[in-house]
Amino acid sequence: MNRRHALRAAAALLATVLLVGCASPHYLQLNPKRSVSVPQAGSGQAVTVAAADEREGDVIGTRTGSAMSTAVITVSAHELVPQLQREAERAVSDMGFSPTTQPGNERPSMTVTLLRLGYERGESRPVIDEARLEAVLEVKVNNQGSTYTGTYTSRRTQSYAVRPDRDANTRMLNDLIGDALDRAFSDPELARMLAR
Repeated sequence: MNRRHALRAAAALLATVLLVGCASPHYLQLNPKRSVSVPQAGSGQAVTVAAADEREGDVIGTRTGSAMSTAVITVSAHELVPQLQREAERAVSDMGFSPTTQPGNERPSMTVTLLRLGYERGESRPVIDEARLEAVLEVKVNNQGSTYTGTYTSRRTQSYAVRPDRDANTRMLNDLIGDALDRAFSDPELARMLAR
C-alpha cells in the first residue's frame, strides 16, 4: 500500500514538473548577425548610426499559442538594441564608411529600427505543430536633405513534434532577425544614399 502511494506521489510530482516545464517562460538573449556581403560605396566618410526598438512590448508571443498562457517568450529591447547597433555599425564599416554614434548636421545618418518581432502558433496537425515567426526591420537613411526608408520582413514557419526549448527558440529568432538584416544591408539603395 505504501509503495503504491509512493508511486502515485512520484507520478504526480513528475507530471507537475513536466507541466511547469511546458508552461515556463522563455527570456531570450538574442545575438543576430548579418551574413551577406554589402555594397562597397564609401571611402571612409563618417556616418551616424543608431538602432531602436519600436515594438509595443518585450513579449513576442507564447510557446503554446494561447494568449492566456504563462509560457511567454520575452526578448528585451534593452538587450537586443545593442546587438542591432553592433550589426548596423559593422555593415556601415564594411560598406567603406566610418560609423559613429555622434550626430552631425552635415553627416549622413542611418537608423535601424525593429518594428515587429512575433512568435505565433501556426497550424496544428496530429503529432506536428508549427511556430510562425516574423521580424520587420525599418532602415532610414538621411543624407543632404534626402531620405530613403526601406522596410525588410523575414518570415519563417517552423514545424516541430516537440515544442522548441529555449536554445532552439534562440537559434530560430537569431536566424530570423539575421535574415532581415541581410535583406536590409544588401539593399544597394542604402549604400548609394549614404555615399551621395
